[in-house]
Amino acid sequence: MPMTTPAANALPDTPCYLNGDFSTLRNAKVSVLDRGFIFGDGVYEVVPVYAGKLFRFEQHMARLSRSLAELRITNPLTSGQWREIALKLIADYADATGTKTENGTHLIYIQVTRGVAMRDHPMLPGLTPTVFIMVNPMKLPSEAQRTQGVACVSAGDFRWEKAHIKSTSLLGAVFSRQISVDAGALETVMFRGDHLSEAAASNVWVVKGGKVMGPPKDHLVLEGIRYGLIEEICRAAGIDFELRPISRAEVLAADELLLSSATKEILPITLLDGQPVGQGTPGPIYAKLYAAYQQAKQEPSP
Repeated sequence: MPMTTPAANALPDTPCYLNGDFSTLRNAKVSVLDRGFIFGDGVYEVVPVYAGKLFRFEQHMARLSRSLAELRITNPLTSGQWREIALKLIADYADATGTKTENGTHLIYIQVTRGVAMRDHPMLPGLTPTVFIMVNPMKLPSEAQRTQGVACVSAGDFRWEKAHIKSTSLLGAVFSRQISVDAGALETVMFRGDHLSEAAASNVWVVKGGKVMGPPKDHLVLEGIRYGLIEEICRAAGIDFELRPISRAEVLAADELLLSSATKEILPITLLDGQPVGQGTPGPIYAKLYAAYQQAKQEPSP
């Protein structure tokens, strides 16, 4: 009796783009010899979409280009072509789901792999990159999470030392995120030795004495798009901002701890390893950053 795959039938019949063609998630197919499947040899980006508008798109494109350059993959499309495809998918998604583009929040997921070849470890030249793009609904933090904060746990950062590449090789992130799932927490805050790195799928910010601090931009941390945005917000609001190595002791003594990512935006940590952060409630710096972030979403975004 032939085997059935009910999970495949449950996939949403929503639009996607694969290697020059517009298709749907149910119909799009990639070779089993794609190096993204065999090795995780590829990179990705996740771009928020608010009211049909791409948020900080050029910054995402710049990071995509940086990641591709690290993997020695030529960017297969121009920024304008990426934007054109993304906007078409947003419109097609609205048509397929019966919604309006100006309603709701979405995510554009972009993935580029080295392409298809017989399995061999070296970075084979001359391959045609595999390009995949899809739209997903974005679930933002709840009102309770924003007003009460979230619980996190800490762990050693056991992932590889090229965290600045937004690689599809995410098994380390899967393991680290599962630590928080098993503990009933939202995220895992990680340390390399005695210094803060990042969370499983977020950047982490420390607030002390009214100053916002984050780990430096280096190969041990993925530079989230909110790195630049939070710095801009702090500068406009007159809040001190600094990037430097941050010790575990400083994290534990923080007045406020914050998470940032495309889906979390900015979110306060009020409990770490079962202990309250600061006063155990979202703090005033978080309130200022969150309000400014919401304002930034209303403004024209490059």
